[in-house]
Amino acid sequence: MKRLIPRGLKTAFHFAILQTRGNSGMAVIMALAVILLLATVALELHMNERTNLLNAAAMRDQMTLDQMAASGVHLAMAVLVKDRIDTETDSLQEDWADNETMSNLVEQIPFEKGRLNVKIIDELSKIQINALVQFPEGTQFNAKQRGLWERFAEDIINAYELLGDSGEDLEKSEPLTIINSIKDWIDKDEDIITGLNGAESDYYEALDPPYACRNAPFDHLSEVRLVRGITPEIFNGFGGVAGLSNYITVYGDLKTEDNRFSFPGNININTAEQPVLSILLPSESEDFADLLIEYREAVSGTQYTHPLTDKNWYKSVPGFADITIDPDLFAVSSHVFRIISTAQWNDAHATTTAIVNRERPSGSAPWRCKVLNWKTE
Repeated sequence: MKRLIPRGLKTAFHFAILQTRGNSGMAVIMALAVILLLATVALELHMNERTNLLNAAAMRDQMTLDQMAASGVHLAMAVLVKDRIDTETDSLQEDWADNETMSNLVEQIPFEKGRLNVKIIDELSKIQINALVQFPEGTQFNAKQRGLWERFAEDIINAYELLGDSGEDLEKSEPLTIINSIKDWIDKDEDIITGLNGAESDYYEALDPPYACRNAPFDHLSEVRLVRGITPEIFNGFGGVAGLSNYITVYGDLKTEDNRFSFPGNININTAEQPVLSILLPSESEDFADLLIEYREAVSGTQYTHPLTDKNWYKSVPGFADITIDPDLFAVSSHVFRIISTAQWNDAHATTTAIVNRERPSGSAPWRCKVLNWKTE
């Protein structure tokens, strides 16, 4: 016999079943939400931990690279000190300038991993830009250095013209503008005594953005880019022609007896590159610069043929007997060097560039290399 269920009770029963099913579904959803949340948190923690590990590894590699590069600089300084003890002159025939010798010395440093490359460049193989003005007075042109710059700037502008640059840029960068503006930047006053081609603070303060004229020697090579007439092309190079920055240096000062400073401007004829050698020679003989380089590099077997210790060695070059280089413009020794130490570790690398002054603080003190500038990239 079929049991009859009251209608109201039947409705309540159905509601209870639906409510139970609804609560069960909600519980499943909540459980899934909690699981998803936990998975997200776990993934985030994993990613953070992985990032921290990668950062720690990167920091470890960077510290290792910095120390490796620094060790290369100190090795180079030791080589330079030994070189000064052994000889009073500096040339590209010596160990510090020989890539193979430096590589062999680097291999003696016990690195488990990574590689190191060390190169030494004679900073005084370049034109000393601060020597354009007579120091310590610091107001007048150094006449002989000005003559050097007139030829050098003219060579640069001639190369500029051959590449067909705009006439407006050439007008702003004519040799006289470059030379006079460099002088006004270095000298101690705000007087434009170099004529219309010079530039003091009133010129630079009218630019956008404005800045003041230094009225003191250049501290860093990058400052030279701020001088009127020196365009980015002239400074950095253009069309395969090396720029001004390759051939000039801001270093080379020496203390005077009254504890001030001067910039002699002597260029080391034993290490200078061809464009610099050519302007050291008399104008009618500038094409003979390559002969000087050939003479310096001549070898017999594994030995260099010609010693470069005497200041007038250039007179022994065939064809140079009647050529005279102004003795106030050149030397056969140096005291400022650029050390470039590049370290590689895993897929990273770091380069430390140090400018050092090789000096002897007193007559009885040992030779040392004093760091003038240190930069790691």
